[in-house]
Amino acid sequence: MTRRKLPIGIQTFAKLRQEGCYYVDKTPLLLRLVREGSFYFLSRPRRFGKSLLIDTLAELFEGNRLLFDGLHAEAHWDWSKSYPVIRISFADGVLHSAERLQQRILDNLRQNAERLGVTFPSGLDVPGQFGELIRQARASHGQRSVVLVDEYDKPILDNITEPAIARQMRDGLRDLYSVIKGQDAHIQFAMLTGVSKFSLFSGLNNLRDITVSADYSAICGYTDEDVDTVFAPEQPGLDRAQIRTWYNGYNWTGTSVYNPFDLLLLFDKREFHPYWFETGTPTFLIDVLTQRGVFTPQLQAFVAQENLLGSFDVEQMTTEALLFQTGYLTVGSIWRIPGRAEFTLKYPNLEVQASLNDSLLQRLSGDPSVPGVQVSQLYRLLQARNFSGLQALFTAFFASIPHDWYRNSPVAQFEGYYASIFYSHFAALGLDIRLEDVTNRGRIDMTVLFDGQVWLFEFKVVELAPESRALQQIKDRAYADKYRARGEPIHLIGVEFSKAQRSVVGFEVETLPCGHV
Repeated sequence: MTRRKLPIGIQTFAKLRQEGCYYVDKTPLLLRLVREGSFYFLSRPRRFGKSLLIDTLAELFEGNRLLFDGLHAEAHWDWSKSYPVIRISFADGVLHSAERLQQRILDNLRQNAERLGVTFPSGLDVPGQFGELIRQARASHGQRSVVLVDEYDKPILDNITEPAIARQMRDGLRDLYSVIKGQDAHIQFAMLTGVSKFSLFSGLNNLRDITVSADYSAICGYTDEDVDTVFAPEQPGLDRAQIRTWYNGYNWTGTSVYNPFDLLLLFDKREFHPYWFETGTPTFLIDVLTQRGVFTPQLQAFVAQENLLGSFDVEQMTTEALLFQTGYLTVGSIWRIPGRAEFTLKYPNLEVQASLNDSLLQRLSGDPSVPGVQVSQLYRLLQARNFSGLQALFTAFFASIPHDWYRNSPVAQFEGYYASIFYSHFAALGLDIRLEDVTNRGRIDMTVLFDGQVWLFEFKVVELAPESRALQQIKDRAYADKYRARGEPIHLIGVEFSKAQRSVVGFEVETLPCGHV
């Protein structure tokens, strides 16, 4: 139970090992990669340890045995061989032109050539230099080259809101990566990592995409077992169940994992906080969701085809692929038939659910300062079972949104806007929410389980005046029957929104006490 140094921000395998940091041994998975193939692609969200993965592979192929003392690879890797490793990274800085991209590529190639003792003939373009580097490295070292690319897509993502520039970046990178397939005979192993899978690989069809491979779901990130063994000394004083609820849940069809950045900062700061979400959630993501009028309750149960999740391009970014590849949604369940797979997506954990909905509320209301106070007040009202206060809270919220914002914002015009506002308040609290909750008589719009109580909500949009249809539907279809066996009070709440008044005009409540038949 000896505490070790937390490797916060350390992406260099040698530094991590030499400074006595905690390390989750991923070498069994790395050796499996090498045994099973030669050319790989892996997509993972930001701050998931991709750079450390690439650096570990580099040290392995270069034969630096001392760094692997006590790890699985020490006894299972052939240390009699070492390979020339070519490393290309776009992790540093931001590039905003094709010229800058070419300069960065040439600088990457030059640094590798100097380190490996390779020289190029003059007058070669980028593909020519890259090809020569791979061939000459093999010739001078007596072993095939290893090619490792970190953050392969960052120049595109940094310009995703400027499609013309993003296309130039895509084309320039395609020119570089297309060389890998042509140099197959001179390459022992190649791996490219990034956040998203752009359509750059039409000429590189020998890459095996392991992004949603169950065998490699845990190749980046920490598993529950890792938390309970490697990080056992850090757990005293922290609620283990809360750690799991807040940070676990990222899944790529196999073992679920924690984001390393979150967990390490939790152990350092000793308090629960949305560390990952606050380190760079892209503004364009929130812009896209609001511009497309995404029904926020749908975020909890998106359904997507496997081919859509693996496709991403400057001209076509489906909402599902965007949220999945950036880590805001993850695999919840899979339905398969021969030749086809359908994924139901969900929030990975409480951090993402609460933080994403809090950000969406700011955009949906047009005022970043309002939702924070509202959400905190909602929690207190739920604890107090203050139904009149709930009605007043939401009525006041809609009233606080300026008329000009309603008129000028397309967000307020989409169907489901009012229910999205309502849902996101509850989701921002991280409560146990069931949407489209199926019963034998129909679907409950929203069920909330909180503080030993059951809250059943039905939403209706009316033109002007309340029509008392929402509560009546809950009663007519006996939605409460599904939850009677819990032995908890059940609150039936019908909410009606007026399109003309842009507010809550109906809020009816009926409570069934414990044991009510």
